[in-house]
Amino acid sequence: MSDTHTPATRSRRRAPAVDRRTYLWAAGTLLLLALPFYLDRFWLQAGLFAMAAAIGAIGINLLTGATGQLSMGHAFFLAVGAYGYCVLAGDGGDGLTGLGLPTGLAAVLAVALSGLAGGLFSPIAGRLRGAYLGIATLALIFIGQHVLFNSHDLTGGSTGRDVPPLRLFGLTFDESETVVAAVPFGSAEKLWYAGLVLLLGCGLFAGGVLRGRPGRAMNAIRDHRVAAGVIGVPVARYRAGVFVLSSMYAGLAGVLLALVFQRTVPDYFGMTLSLEYLAMIVIGGLGSVSGAVAGAALVSLLPQLLTRYSDALPLVSAPGAGGVSPGEASRYLYGAAVVAVVLFLPGGLVRLAARRDKPTPDTPATPATSGTPATSGTPGETA
Repeated sequence: MSDTHTPATRSRRRAPAVDRRTYLWAAGTLLLLALPFYLDRFWLQAGLFAMAAAIGAIGINLLTGATGQLSMGHAFFLAVGAYGYCVLAGDGGDGLTGLGLPTGLAAVLAVALSGLAGGLFSPIAGRLRGAYLGIATLALIFIGQHVLFNSHDLTGGSTGRDVPPLRLFGLTFDESETVVAAVPFGSAEKLWYAGLVLLLGCGLFAGGVLRGRPGRAMNAIRDHRVAAGVIGVPVARYRAGVFVLSSMYAGLAGVLLALVFQRTVPDYFGMTLSLEYLAMIVIGGLGSVSGAVAGAALVSLLPQLLTRYSDALPLVSAPGAGGVSPGEASRYLYGAAVVAVVLFLPGGLVRLAARRDKPTPDTPATPATSGTPATSGTPGETA
């Protein structure tokens, strides 16, 4: 009698699904690499905003989705990264404080500065949880807004300050064209590939963290803090460490946003931005890197699409024209999406995709119609 349910047989049955995912990843990568050759500047900037949002969403998903720490202050750390880069890389020619460091070094130090800010707050993050931590991190938003609006020499006040273009390996990420193989690349095209590299690196690192021992400890803290402490997980240390890591992700997202916007404005880094990041991870899927990316793409692209096509959409119009502005309409839509996900799809968009890729259960073996015993077709698999 043959055993049609051996591990080898099951692995062969799952192989097409694995291959399909591999093909999808390869096709998606080729598509993203080719898009700058065919899209105009609007779509490239929209994609760059989505990449920056995805990096920040991965960071807060490590904190809130994987470890269960509610943070309302994510926008504060984005502001630290964005303004930190401007101060470190600025030359002071605009009358504002600037240290004139090489822009590559300034970007790295800006991310480290965000991590340092998270480290200063991490003792509180390591001991508070739930709504108490959310309220404590909410205070960071008010502190940050006060500093951004009143420290004119550093931030430029309410008008903001210009962002120095990034220069790496002799390549300047500004409006000047760079010709490669007779193909001109502007600032959006060059930043597109830089953003892809950063997003890929951040996603792979976060995925490795979640799949490894730290990820299991973080999930244990999220699911049952007391039990995690009993089995030897240093709860406070892990909470503080994840808070610092999440802050560094936010700082990197802030640097990329500043390079895309080319100007930093204090109004952008307010409470609304923090709420949008929470919406991203809830819609995409808590505790999942791919879910954070999917949620970030939806929440960041929606207002830009509504703005682009506001003339063709009912009830949506330009701000001040009498209808619902694209920004307000997008908040209504992804607010409704959050409610729908909580009620009908608790795992978020990533759970929906997982259901589609779920392998079908093994079917029972059919009896042989001839006198020969049924075999699986491979030597060594017959009983």
